[in-house]
Amino acid sequence: MDGIVTEVAVGVKRGSDELLSGSVLSSPSSNMSSMVVTANGNDSKKFKGEDKMDGAPSRVLHIRKLPGEVTETEVIALGLPFGKVTNILMLKGKNQAFLELATEEAAITMVNYYSAVTPHLRNQPIYIQYSNHKELKTDNTLNQRAQAVLQAVTAVQTANTPLSGTAVSESAVTPAQSPVLRIIIDNMYYPVTLDVLHQIFTKFGAVLKIITFTKNNQFQALLQYGDPVNAQQAKLALDGQNIYNACCTLRIDFSKLVNLNVKYNNDKSRDYTRPDLPSGDGQPALDPAIAAAFAKETSLLAVPGALSPLAIPNAAAAAAAAAAGRVGMPGVSAGGNTVLLVSNLNEEMVTPQSLFTLFGVYGDVQRVKILYNKKDSALIQMADGNQSQLAMNHLNGQKMYGKIIRVTLSKHQTVQLPREGLDDQGLTKDFGNSPLHRFKKPGSKNFQNIFPPSATLHLSNIPPSVAEEDLRTLFANTGGTVKAFKFFQRDHKMALLQMATVEEAIQALIDLHNYNLGESHHLRVSFSKSTI
Repeated sequence: MDGIVTEVAVGVKRGSDELLSGSVLSSPSSNMSSMVVTANGNDSKKFKGEDKMDGAPSRVLHIRKLPGEVTETEVIALGLPFGKVTNILMLKGKNQAFLELATEEAAITMVNYYSAVTPHLRNQPIYIQYSNHKELKTDNTLNQRAQAVLQAVTAVQTANTPLSGTAVSESAVTPAQSPVLRIIIDNMYYPVTLDVLHQIFTKFGAVLKIITFTKNNQFQALLQYGDPVNAQQAKLALDGQNIYNACCTLRIDFSKLVNLNVKYNNDKSRDYTRPDLPSGDGQPALDPAIAAAFAKETSLLAVPGALSPLAIPNAAAAAAAAAAGRVGMPGVSAGGNTVLLVSNLNEEMVTPQSLFTLFGVYGDVQRVKILYNKKDSALIQMADGNQSQLAMNHLNGQKMYGKIIRVTLSKHQTVQLPREGLDDQGLTKDFGNSPLHRFKKPGSKNFQNIFPPSATLHLSNIPPSVAEEDLRTLFANTGGTVKAFKFFQRDHKMALLQMATVEEAIQALIDLHNYNLGESHHLRVSFSKSTI
């Protein structure tokens, strides 16, 4: 499951104060405290830590094979999507833990889910099963850190429900003042969309509004819950975690704003309480059925049985991530095969440059080699395995120069350059230092605008002197028909242009991306998901 988000809490701070001083576990066969376990494991020989695999359901779960440095917060985060976590006992010396949920039903849901999807902590698989113990009793004075973390979670979880005579500890964290979180994505090597954020954060309560933007070259978002305690719970569980393997780290703070003013429902902003809002200029409108679903969704709580906090819980969200340019395929990680084999090319027309331009829409092409003895085939080396997977998914079966191309992963690990002094007729080209790479800059806006090939093209970097007629003529000269054109209302540097077919749009992109329009302006062309 490397390619799908299964990490739970990478990047949480470590410290020597995380070690538990001691705790007491009550045995299911006795009402008395049966033994003391210390954090360094010296006394844990007294404790029968290994539970039977086929044990009866219990609200206490036994977690094994934990990484040595894992924290209480990370273990608690495993259980949060399934219900209230009521206690935790860490056995550091044994790399094990016990997690108590409020109900047996929640525990059953959690075990059933993780039996199908192996959970990972810090890139290591861990194992979860029912414990023989039916209840955890821990000494709060000896187990202070774990209890402090639990208190913070409990304060959030109980704030929205009647207490029915149960007093919340005075040391429980006070709910934050603002229901709005400011989210910064560090190390954003792959795109994070508004829909992905919604799927992650909706686990902790109804998300009302989201606004995304780029500031100081970083992708950021403001996200508003219906209640400040939901914001606090989300911050507690998600701050410092990675959305995808080893990248896209969430940095979360409370915003000074207490309410967001959303004008448009589109890719960049959304008000889930107002599905009737317009989409804004040049942005795709929200489908009415989807809008209705969003409106309904805000009244629902997170569904038990969803994925771990940072995983994407359904096909719709996975599709959103895929559409944004990160198709997570099982077994393909950032370190996967970077080389593609492209076949059934039009050998009379294809060049390394044309392949660089087309495949460069989905990643930074490093090298291209058209095969000397089979000129209808080429090897293309991308910057990493995710980019090659993305290009393959989007371009396999598309038409290029009149022929349907086939794109597969190659068995080659790299594309070899010709030996010094050997003339290979320009069939191999090294693009490693190309200034035209779209994704060199972490957090680039280009990560937000990766879409499948479409008849509608997004044009940018248009100089003021170039008119609609100039661009219509330019694109008609690529051999296709321009069906529609529209400048962006607020920014005439950008426009949407629609060709008659996807094949014509592909041809136009190959011919005109980086075309010199004069005044030091080189046209930028990409596929759009909008229509005119």
